[in-house]
Amino acid sequence: QVQLVESGGGLVQPGGSLRLSCAASEFSLGYYAIGWFRQAPGKEREGVSCISKSDGSTYYKDSVKGRFTISRDNAKNTVYLQMNSLKPEDAAVYYCATKRRCDYPRADDWGQGTQVTVSS
Repeated sequence: QVQLVESGGGLVQPGGSLRLSCAASEFSLGYYAIGWFRQAPGKEREGVSCISKSDGSTYYKDSVKGRFTISRDNAKNTVYLQMNSLKPEDAAVYYCATKRRCDYPRADDWGQGTQVTVSS
């Protein structure tokens, strides 16, 4: 089973920034598309962003376009989600997951999540 570990969450004021990391130690993330998802209390989990395994194409939920950036560092075997101009509605537990392709509906292996709180 693929094990993913997210980190980088925390408390930030509205307008602030955080960088989330998704790392794996026993396999190469380069074999997978990697998606970031989030789930706020009382809400369904939703896809936020995805980076393809082939050409590095990136995809974003409309509400985060222009504020979030997903990227890979293959040397560090890590995928990042840079989140700028954070809003209270961005607060959630954020998860990364492997996918066959970004347009594939299913995600396969998940991390444990990292909490993002946006509050003044």
